[in-house]
Amino acid sequence: MTEALYLRFQSAAPDQDGRFVGIFGLVNSLARKGGLTVEQERFRRENNDWYDTHFTNPTDVDPTIYDHELNPGAAAWFKSSARALIERAAGYVDILAAHGIACELVCTTTPGRIIYEDDQQVVVVPHAGSGGTGTVLVDGT
Repeated sequence: MTEALYLRFQSAAPDQDGRFVGIFGLVNSLARKGGLTVEQERFRRENNDWYDTHFTNPTDVDPTIYDHELNPGAAAWFKSSARALIERAAGYVDILAAHGIACELVCTTTPGRIIYEDDQQVVVVPHAGSGGTGTVLVDGT
């Protein structure tokens, strides 16, 4: 199998709106609800800060990028070359597993229509009916 160009850690099942929520959104949601342990919250805060420093937030470039009407289902995917960013995702997966929240790593060469791109990621609107899915490499709780 050829290495996929794009990777996304996301919920294993869609939410009520049919979207597969990314692991950062899932962990941040747990935090907003007060569901993280002190250690998990420390990890989340330190690593969110690290990502903020080393990773462009697409909404800083285009505040409408995730607008549900303009870009329905828009989702961010790592480029496979963004190794340091991808490796840090494991801690978020571990937090979700500790809370029984299933997530998966999806890899694809065609995540959808690219609406934002930088050296480390793309944000795409999924192709109609696809949800932007590809090959599931990791599926865990």
